[in-house]
Amino acid sequence: MAFHLLQHDRAGAQALSQALSVAAEQVHHCRLCHTFTENAVCSTCLDSTRELGKLCVVETPADQSAIERTSAYRGLYFVLMGRLSPLDGIGPKDIGLQKLLDRASDGTIREVILATNFTAEGEATAHVIAQTLKARGLHVTRLARGVPIGSELEYVDLGTIAHAMVDRR
Repeated sequence: MAFHLLQHDRAGAQALSQALSVAAEQVHHCRLCHTFTENAVCSTCLDSTRELGKLCVVETPADQSAIERTSAYRGLYFVLMGRLSPLDGIGPKDIGLQKLLDRASDGTIREVILATNFTAEGEATAHVIAQTLKARGLHVTRLARGVPIGSELEYVDLGTIAHAMVDRR
């Protein structure tokens, strides 16, 4: 992208540079959900039409945005800004686990939906969070996984088919 802008669109490169500079100065974390915002509390957390009893835990603001684009979920979020990865030195403190526990245990949340990625680290993160929240008596669910809509079974990887078979409903 940098090479393209330098070769074909120097004005675009300058505009992008200035926009990133402003964003680096003005964008920070929402004090409630930890996503990116220019205000102390993001617009999602301030939205009175949201289902206040549901809290969806995602790894990144991009994951939150993907879920929002589906229009299938109207609850609140907590953004971890990462996932557990002991090999990389990323532990519970680095992903804000205590802040999540405080938020989920505030007496308003009835269900915590774990929407971490289906990678080894995402699964480990979901497992640790689920065990911790369940020990506090909270109802915890995990995003479903399975065969993508419009796909043909012969082209779906075997792990996805196996999980779809085990998690069928």
